[in-house]
Amino acid sequence: MITRRIALATATALGLALAAPAALAQAPSGKVTVVTSFSKDVTDPIKKAFEKAVPGVTLEVQNRNTNAGVKFVEETRANNQVDLFWASAPDAFEVLKGKKLLSAYKPKATGIPEKIGSYPINDPDGFYSGFAASGYGIMWNERYAKANKLPEPKDWQDLAKPAFFDHVSIASPARSGTTHLTVETILQGEGWEKGWRTLKEMAGNFRSITERSFGVPEAVNSGQVGVGIVIDFFAFSAQASGFPIKFVYPTVTTVVPANVAIVANPPNKAAAEAFIEFLLSPAGQEVLLEPGIRRLPVNPAVYAKAGADYPNPFTDPRFQKMIGFDVDKSEQRTAVVDTLFDQLISFQLDALKGVTKTLHEVDAALAKKPNAQAKALADEARNLIAALPVTEAQAASPELRGAFTGGKEKGARQAEVESQWASFARDNYAKAKAKAEEALKAAK
Repeated sequence: MITRRIALATATALGLALAAPAALAQAPSGKVTVVTSFSKDVTDPIKKAFEKAVPGVTLEVQNRNTNAGVKFVEETRANNQVDLFWASAPDAFEVLKGKKLLSAYKPKATGIPEKIGSYPINDPDGFYSGFAASGYGIMWNERYAKANKLPEPKDWQDLAKPAFFDHVSIASPARSGTTHLTVETILQGEGWEKGWRTLKEMAGNFRSITERSFGVPEAVNSGQVGVGIVIDFFAFSAQASGFPIKFVYPTVTTVVPANVAIVANPPNKAAAEAFIEFLLSPAGQEVLLEPGIRRLPVNPAVYAKAGADYPNPFTDPRFQKMIGFDVDKSEQRTAVVDTLFDQLISFQLDALKGVTKTLHEVDAALAKKPNAQAKALADEARNLIAALPVTEAQAASPELRGAFTGGKEKGARQAEVESQWASFARDNYAKAKAKAEEALKAAK
């Protein structure tokens, strides 16, 4: 019996001795590199908390806008030095997943439900995980609004009213994944034709179209512009920082998860997994509540530590009424939608603003003295502005999508399509301007 005990003790000791190096080898350490579209206001507090929670691991943050981040992961696939991709736009993750540039990983974290609103929190195939929720809407500076006599906006169409002319800012959807989601949400919620009409009518009042999404809240916070079309946490963090900001979710909007994923063949897989587990842990979720971040956690239990005024997508009825977002539809036509926005709005903004201003003058004249002829001419002008060079079916067609994602002849075909759309917009806006000026003369 004594001999058996000694043998057992020896075997146990040997087993522990052998297991110890294996455990140490599996412990995360070294550098983990993340490509993200999030600003330092978001990444710095999370980096600090993560490195404290997981000693021995350093988080290296490479900041790129969503589209540039996707392209970087694609271009470096042969010599991958990136472990994680971290961004708001779910369709960006679908692009990477479709190109086999992500690694499947099922987090061990518990307490996270399957859906937020009507949207799944995680990729059903396990290639990316939601860590925070995001909604899209309108923020405005109360002091600026009062000084310029702006009414409180409640819906997207409000931003097309004459009072908001030259007081609204948005980021370019081609440069900002969150703005692309906003544009796509309007198109899905209102329908292709009505959605583009709404976007163009709002755009006629734009002061600027910025290159980065955080350029919009910075301008609103500082009072350079009154109103911004933004992702919700920009407004919430501004409020927490003491800026005189208000925010509203329009009737047509959605809530979708911001995601994180491990890139295919990561240099430091163990540390990448540790980062995801931290983000989804109660400690990581609580970091999202910090005033400089103010994102919506995906763990419902964490909201117990938030203030009473903190939006809770799991209990707030507003979120249950939001539209269901079709990520597959968005992913299929991302390049088409972003290019249409640029060719019809971004690059034609001066012309669009010019005809919009004239139409506002027509409306003011008609309010004082109705005139059927002037109204008919104004309606013709608005229809010319709203016209589109492609249908929704064409936008999703393989032929048109191939112009932006095809092979060797992509450049020439893309340039041809962009030129056609730009010419279409210029011609229609010029005709609309002539109709609007004719309407103004008739109204007077």
